[in-house]
Amino acid sequence: MIPLLITAWSVWRLARGLHADDWRRPGWFAHAAWVSLVITLIAWFRGLFSGGLDTEEACQYWHHQPYDETYRRAHLDDWSRLFPLSNKCNAGYDLVPVWVNPTVAVFSLAFVAALAGLVWTSANRLWRRRRAS
Repeated sequence: MIPLLITAWSVWRLARGLHADDWRRPGWFAHAAWVSLVITLIAWFRGLFSGGLDTEEACQYWHHQPYDETYRRAHLDDWSRLFPLSNKCNAGYDLVPVWVNPTVAVFSLAFVAALAGLVWTSANRLWRRRRAS
């Protein structure tokens, strides 16, 4: 519950900071990093647990797709990867929603960019303070 409140507050601060030109400050980039990390983790966990505990049951009863055990055994290494996520019932149907992998990729890059912005603005602020004194 607390991480969601922090995320909501961070989204509010991001929007307010864009309007007030606060995006040049380290705090704005810290909020951007937090929000992008949370979105990345939510999407990744959604994809990771897309089949639930019983993939065969999820395929047959929830998605009305035939479960192909032979195909899954032949592609066993696909299920153990961290990215891109995949959990196929058969050769033509994946339980991982199509939006999950692009979301993880885009917001992971946004997280790295926000961390770079945080480091850059913090170093720039520190350099200016030392130069002024």
